[in-house]
Amino acid sequence: MKISDIYSMDVYSDAGQYLGEVRDAIIDLEKGEVSRLLMEEWKSANRDEIKRMLQQKSVLFKSIKNIGDVVLVSMAAPGGKNDTSGMEAEHLASR
Repeated sequence: MKISDIYSMDVYSDAGQYLGEVRDAIIDLEKGEVSRLLMEEWKSANRDEIKRMLQQKSVLFKSIKNIGDVVLVSMAAPGGKNDTSGMEAEHLASR
């Protein structure tokens, strides 16, 4: 599956909560893998907006349980929707 195949897919928690629609992705070029899916585009966002998006409008890719008609995300495991370390948000927002 290509990352472009999941753009515009709805994202739901494993509890059935609608989280948003995939709008963007963060790719770790050093590891060669997707690290996060964003439910907002960040192409023109400032540092504070990026930090908010990482904390409130993104999910760690490793938290994804299944991708089919929708993206199903585990919220119980570390890396749920609101699991963003301050260091990671600061690091990504500073780029």
